[in-house]
Amino acid sequence: MKALLLDVGNTRLKWGIAEDGEIHKTGHIAQAKIKKQGISVLTTRLPTRVDAVMASNVAGPTFATRLSGVIGAHCHQDVHFASTKKTGFGLTNAYSQPRTMGVDRWVAMIGAWTEFESACLVVDAGTAVTIDAIDDDGQHLGGQILPGVELMASALANDTSDIPPIKTPKTGSFLGLDQFAGSTGAAVRSGAIAAVTGAVERGIKTLRSNAYDPAVVLTGGDASRILTALDESPQHRPNLVLQGLMRMLDPET
Repeated sequence: MKALLLDVGNTRLKWGIAEDGEIHKTGHIAQAKIKKQGISVLTTRLPTRVDAVMASNVAGPTFATRLSGVIGAHCHQDVHFASTKKTGFGLTNAYSQPRTMGVDRWVAMIGAWTEFESACLVVDAGTAVTIDAIDDDGQHLGGQILPGVELMASALANDTSDIPPIKTPKTGSFLGLDQFAGSTGAAVRSGAIAAVTGAVERGIKTLRSNAYDPAVVLTGGDASRILTALDESPQHRPNLVLQGLMRMLDPET
């Protein structure tokens, strides 16, 4: 089966083609570009012949309706939207009301669990950063949500008088004494990255103190910033949500 997978976020939309257990022909487009040019801009980038379409959408129901119409007309397939469940694909959700969890977190956990089937710390570093812990039995232990690097920097610029707007680089050295910056802009960048990496490293430490040896699985648009700042060497999976969607195409076993 050849399937189109769609990871619809607030900042960008990613896609990939799943076939024979592999994901290929991946790509992405900024939501700002879709807003400017119209959602039909997608049709020039996607195949027309697929057997199924599976999507994870956190961009809201209105966007989902528009996406269904455009993709349905382009691929002649219904778009199946993933939803967060209490249990599924070897996992048990810690949320008492699973549907209040962003579906991208659930799908990312499915992607990580499918690959490792042991304790995991799943980190999605995007506009917001989400950190979810899973034990060796597939029990979700809960999660954390904090602002992403860009969001922290923009909050400081918006809510203070002396900190200017800055651009945060995708990569840089933030280990050791390099984390102490010599300018205001660099200090904001370093502080935002330290906040995210500190939360991740605290999560790792907590799991280890409770006798788990977690795989640290990192995804999201800001992953490259975090990779160079962590003391650990996480498993970088840029298409983790797509991996989870591919697993969800198959019947549960």
